[in-house]
Amino acid sequence: MTISSPTVGFIGLGSQGAPMAQAIADAGYETVLWARRAEALDPFRERARIADSPAALAGQADIIGICVLNDEDVRDVTLRGDGVLAGIRPGATVMIHSTTHPATCVDLAERFRERHAQVLDAPVSGGGQAAREHRLLVMVGGERSAYESVQPVLSTFGDPVVFLGTLGSGQLAKLVNNLLLTANLSLAHQAVHLGRSLGVEEEALVGLLRHGSGRSFGMEMYAGLRGGFESRSESVRAVARLLHKDVDLAERLVVEGSLDAALLTDAAHQVLAAMGHGRTP
Repeated sequence: MTISSPTVGFIGLGSQGAPMAQAIADAGYETVLWARRAEALDPFRERARIADSPAALAGQADIIGICVLNDEDVRDVTLRGDGVLAGIRPGATVMIHSTTHPATCVDLAERFRERHAQVLDAPVSGGGQAAREHRLLVMVGGERSAYESVQPVLSTFGDPVVFLGTLGSGQLAKLVNNLLLTANLSLAHQAVHLGRSLGVEEEALVGLLRHGSGRSFGMEMYAGLRGGFESRSESVRAVARLLHKDVDLAERLVVEGSLDAALLTDAAHQVLAAMGHGRTP
């Protein structure tokens, strides 16, 4: 790294955020971190600066990544009294890696613009394992010049990193992606159930469908989760909670735009109900 390299702040050290922050630090960037849970910071204390508030973090960083759970959490860490907005430096760029309603990103961008800072929406897909392997799919919306300035940082954990256009485009793409994933998971569940009802041996059918022309990532996910479907195990319900959040956001956008996505949303709700979450369409 050169002396002109940016300092990168990161907030949100969960199962996905922690390896993202690790990748940034491993790439040689000066890194400053904040987390709600002090124990989440323990693995980083020897290799990163630790801030005592989001505002203190923002006061030290040129680029800030935020990877918390939802809209409410993003607004909390940015707009609270000691939030990121309170400490942001002119010229800084904030990257929202959480999956949120696009309007949340637009609203925050207006607030940060008043402080001469920029916001990019940059949600990620792939989970903790992909983050550890530096192959998260990163979907970016916002000013191209801001994207180009932070792209090297995004590439420490993302491959591919895709620029989609105006602010909010990354969130829109992420929500469409996750709605399609949930619908594909539903189709996989229904296909295996149909095969079993027809008398096909289930293990053999699942193995076949993972390699046949009907294969999909949804089928792969179902193969890993199906043992917990009947009992609605905690792992299945945990996945359902995350998917339901994104399906709900996508459905809100569909309603707001008076659009037709019933094929996708109905299929999504069917599998969420089977997983013990959501409603039957």
